[in-house]
Amino acid sequence: MKTTAIVIKELKEEKEWIEAFPVMKQLRTHLDQPSYLELVKEAYQNEGYRMAALYDQEKLVAVTGFMPMTTLYNGRFIWVCDLVTDTQNRSKGYGGKLLAFVHEWAQNHHYPIVSLSSGLQRQDAHRFYENKMNYEKVSYVFKTTVLS
Repeated sequence: MKTTAIVIKELKEEKEWIEAFPVMKQLRTHLDQPSYLELVKEAYQNEGYRMAALYDQEKLVAVTGFMPMTTLYNGRFIWVCDLVTDTQNRSKGYGGKLLAFVHEWAQNHHYPIVSLSSGLQRQDAHRFYENKMNYEKVSYVFKTTVLS
């Protein structure tokens, strides 16, 4: 009988961020590795961005990026910037385990709310957040480009 060794760990070093890139690229398809690494470094240093990965049998199969924030709307909260499971490893509960890790991190650091946005086209993800993770839809996210 095969045993599953699942480990979730926070990624804090450049070599770990590089290891996570192939999975993150599945969500952030517009990024190449150099621009991804530059953004991770900047967000890590300046915004408190954190990254965590889920490993199954020592293989990285899911990754999340999140950061602590404070706004007048939410007060202290965690913003989940990225959450992606490798396409060949979906529907195995990895996303839920990784999001539960973020919830625990938030609790341990006294952030009472976890919030995220999800692309309008990602209906499977919306069902996951609402039905399995008990998130509620509370707003739309709007954006505009001011520099080109």
